[in-house]
Amino acid sequence: MPSRVPTLHFTVRIGATWDPRGDGPPEHHDPPSLVRHLLREHTARILQRYSVLDLPAAQDAVNATIDRPWSPEPWLVIRGHAGLTASEADQQLAEEHLRRAQSGDLDREETHRRVTFLQSVLADSDRRRVWWIDQYPDRLSELDHLVKAVADLKPPRDSSRDGLHAEVAWFVDQLLTDLHTQHQREIFLRALTQTLRTLGSTDLQNTAARWLADRLAEPGADTA
Repeated sequence: MPSRVPTLHFTVRIGATWDPRGDGPPEHHDPPSLVRHLLREHTARILQRYSVLDLPAAQDAVNATIDRPWSPEPWLVIRGHAGLTASEADQQLAEEHLRRAQSGDLDREETHRRVTFLQSVLADSDRRRVWWIDQYPDRLSELDHLVKAVADLKPPRDSSRDGLHAEVAWFVDQLLTDLHTQHQREIFLRALTQTLRTLGSTDLQNTAARWLADRLAEPGADTA
């Protein structure tokens, strides 16, 4: 029977018992064939979820389903027990398939890590400048072209956070990136302080008010 990899197979031996109830339906002239069919069907469906490298787990899963009395028809109670094996050739192929899958996973993870790192660098103006100087010290004149090319690039989202935390963190990062001038920051902090006061978030309100006071103390701040 096919495993999770359809070209690799289990060898399955199923023993069964069955007991009719009542007189049995007249349309079933060969109940044993029905029993064999039902047991094979259940077993095949379960084995499609397992590798031939997982023989004990696959066998346990099959027997957890068929090795108990169950009644597929009102007139019939059956019970089966399966024994599984797999050829050495199929197991070797499964091991090779697993190695390739793991290698592919590692390659994809490394690619994702590099892309995420590069995205975080290019989305941050200070890190981007330092990175460019380090990577291309003889091409400093081209930095302005890079800045234009990544102007709309957003920082990567933190996948370790849940959806709401990730959205809020991304929003704050993007907001801070977009606040280019001191006047913009002052407007934002005034609005934030007022919002937190309305919400009753005392600790956060005090923090925002302290930030605002620090901004207003800077030369050239808008005190209006």
